[in-house]
Amino acid sequence: MTNVSATVFVASVATALSLLGAVQASATDAPKEKCYGIALKGQNDCAAGAGTTCAGTSKVDYQQNAWKLVPGGSCVKMTTPKGHGSLMQGPAPV
Repeated sequence: MTNVSATVFVASVATALSLLGAVQASATDAPKEKCYGIALKGQNDCAAGAGTTCAGTSKVDYQQNAWKLVPGGSCVKMTTPKGHGSLMQGPAPV
């Protein structure tokens, strides 16, 4: 490989890697929202309300006061056996 070919190759790889990093960063920087009532038992993200302390402490599937972070704008489109996700916290289970 000549010096010019090696330089072009290295520059191409560096460009590809920087573009890959930019795509990954933009995916993680996307806005998120708390979506109540979609988490399965023990799979909420945090602060599930009365009777729970933080992540993984929801007591039942689709607990109305337990939330998960989801991509912005997707919460109310999600459906569960108990209805749609909600941006508002619901009541604690009885």
